[in-house]
Parts: sequence; structure tokens; C-alpha cells
Amino acid sequence: MFTSLLEDIRNRRVRSCVMGLGYVGLPLALEFVRAGYQVVGLDADGVRVRRMREGRSYITDVADGQLREALDTGRFHVTTDPEVLSDVQTVNICVPTPLGKSGDPDLSFVQAAVQSIEAHRRPGQLYILESTTYPGTTEEALLPVLGRNGLKVGEDFFLAFSPERVDPGNPRYNTRNIPKVVGGMTPRCCEVAAALYANCIDTIVKVSSTRVAEMVKLLENTFRIVNIGLVNEMARMCHKLEVDIWEVIEAAKTKPFGFMPFYPGPGLGGHCIPIDPIYLSWKARKVGFEAQFISLASQVNASMPQFVVDLVVKALNDRGKALNGARILLLGVAYKAGVSDTRESPALDVWHLLAELGAQVSYHDPYVPELEFVGRRHRSQALNEDLLRESDCALVLANHKELDLALVRAHADCVLDTRNAYAGSPPDGRLYKL
Repeated sequence: MFTSLLEDIRNRRVRSCVMGLGYVGLPLALEFVRAGYQVVGLDADGVRVRRMREGRSYITDVADGQLREALDTGRFHVTTDPEVLSDVQTVNICVPTPLGKSGDPDLSFVQAAVQSIEAHRRPGQLYILESTTYPGTTEEALLPVLGRNGLKVGEDFFLAFSPERVDPGNPRYNTRNIPKVVGGMTPRCCEVAAALYANCIDTIVKVSSTRVAEMVKLLENTFRIVNIGLVNEMARMCHKLEVDIWEVIEAAKTKPFGFMPFYPGPGLGGHCIPIDPIYLSWKARKVGFEAQFISLASQVNASMPQFVVDLVVKALNDRGKALNGARILLLGVAYKAGVSDTRESPALDVWHLLAELGAQVSYHDPYVPELEFVGRRHRSQALNEDLLRESDCALVLANHKELDLALVRAHADCVLDTRNAYAGSPPDGRLYKL
């Protein structure tokens, strides 16, 4: 089975399934199509599947034309029917791994995917988990299910982990040119998984086990959350010391060694950075280890939305206005510039805090035309002179390139910039900065 599967992969005769067609799964599926594979995309969202069949993408990084090009090859199909799993040789699991209400890892999507695989599997298949999770997940949650009835990993089926490294909205790095880390349950598992990716991804990095591969992604994102926490703390400190943190960072990053710039902001958002280190902390506690850096960084980052609200209060106070009843315009509700993703967005935390204190909140975001929030459906407001003049404070939370900063600066009575959108413009009587 190993030899046959490896030969089919290397000769591009393989039929692949990608489970979960979100920010990770859809770009991966399209790369598989470009590599010459027969690809079926499996997603539980019927609306999403119908939209894709019409050639309409719902992901910022995938243009409609790219999706149509894949469909036109005749080698890419999308469906909600798990029966397709019985007719493929490889399966990539790219489903969400959120946190539960208690802060514990929620593997329900992964478990549902594995149950579907078990119900429709065929001998000799390769399964690769890409969803970010804690070290040991592949071995502890997938292997016992897939290895039932005496089936042997590395012989009867093949199992690997390869962490997704997607950076939505990044024009430089994409699925093809981001190095792919691969760890298998056995050396043969690693070999066939690496071969699958090698036909469509520039650089493959093999590691010795699934646990190592799982830990790689968590180290990467823990590195980021800790350093973002540090610079957020520095930003708050600089406010007390009356120092411009943005100017400090610009000067510090001229050092050609020993320094990597990170930037403060209103908090953390997205599907990875706020969540992945919490997975690691949870697993560490299970073995009696307390991840102190992660805990402290998480506390600092979680405090940033309240710090932003405090700055809004100060800006309004300077004008003799109270936050209660004030009209606050949020510029950007996505978690970062250039994307439509609002998962874990700090803008929503800021919004919630402002509303609790009586502010009248509206938003403008060219990437998020409408939003379900606090039990209501909200729509993005057209950015114009009237909207800006009617607002008591305009709050830049996501520096989209489409945002007309000059218009905002010209007509808003008060602007709070949390993203250094107005780089080079010092704070004055109308412009405030994080």
C-alpha cells in the first residue's frame, strides 16, 4: 500500500480530499489542483459550497478568477457529502479548532471529521491533520479511532500532522511559498505526506514526529503573542512617560541584529494568535507545567481593548464630552488590515466596552459589509463627510488600504489611531495615538 500510494502521489495520479474549505483549506485545495491532482473539497456549510460552485469566493486571498480556473479544469469539485471520502487516497483535515467556553481546546470539529473518515474510509489512505492544536492530538485523538479493528498505522493507513501557516491578507507569502512542516506517525507516514505536498509547495521541512510538528506551530505563535504582549506593555508605559512608542520602534529596528520589530495595537485577533498559545498552556498544565510567559502576555494583550476605551474617554474629556451618549465611529472591525475575518477581533471587544458605557457605536469596514453582533445585525456605514462630522470620535482599529485617511483627518473632530495609520503625524488637539 505504501509503494502504491507513494507512486500515485509522485505521478500525480492521486485523488485528494480537503475537509474544511476556509482560509486554510481552500487555498490548499487550489494548490493541489494546480499540481495536477483530482481534488474534492468537502465542507459542511451548504451555502458556502453553493457559492463556490458558482465560482464566487468568500475568502480575501482567493480571487473569483482563481476559483473559476480550478473549477474549469474539471479536476476540482466541492460537496457537502462525506461519501466522497470512500473514493479518495488522501485526506487533509483543515477544520476549526476553537476554544470552548471554559478556555479548554474544542476538538469537536476534528472529532466530527475523523468520525466521517472512519465511516467512509478505504484501505491505504493518507490522513493529514492541519488544524492547529496541542502536542499529542494526532496520536491521542486521531490514531485510536483510525487504528480500530487492528489496523496498523504506516501499513494499513498513513497518518501525519502538518501545521497550517496561513497569513490572511499577506501579499508576499502564500500556501505555495511558505515552507511546509511535516511530521508522521511513522517514517513512511512522513514520506508519503511530504511527497503529497512536494508537488505543489516549494519547501518541505520534515520533522521526526507529529508531536514535534504540532509544537512547531505553537512555538511560532507563542513567540508572537509574547512579543506582542511586550510591545503592548511598552506602549502603555510610553504613554505614562510621554514617549511616542511608534518612533521608538522605528528607531530600534534600524539595529541590524538582535532586534525584531513588533507593533502594539488594540488587542489580538484572528484564528491563531489569541488561541494557539492557550492550547499550549492547557496541555502544559496537564503535565504539571505552568507557562508563565504565555499567561502574562495573554493578560497584557487582553487588557488592550480597555486601554483603548480609556484613551477614547480622555479624548472626549478634552472636548468636555462624556462617553455616555457619544457617537463613536469604528474604522475597521476585522482583526487586521486587508481581511474580512472578524474572529476574535479586538475591535469587537472595544465595541462591546464602549456600548456598555453608553456610547452609540457604528462602524465602517470595506471588507465587512454587515456583521451580526450582540444580537443585532449591523451594516457598514458609507464613509463620508457627514458621517465623520456627526461622530464625536473616529477610532482606527484596522488600517485597511482602502480607508480614506485624509478624509477622516479632514472632517472628524477627534481621531484615535491605534494602528499608526497616521505615521509621521504627531498627536495634536484632534489626533490621538495608541
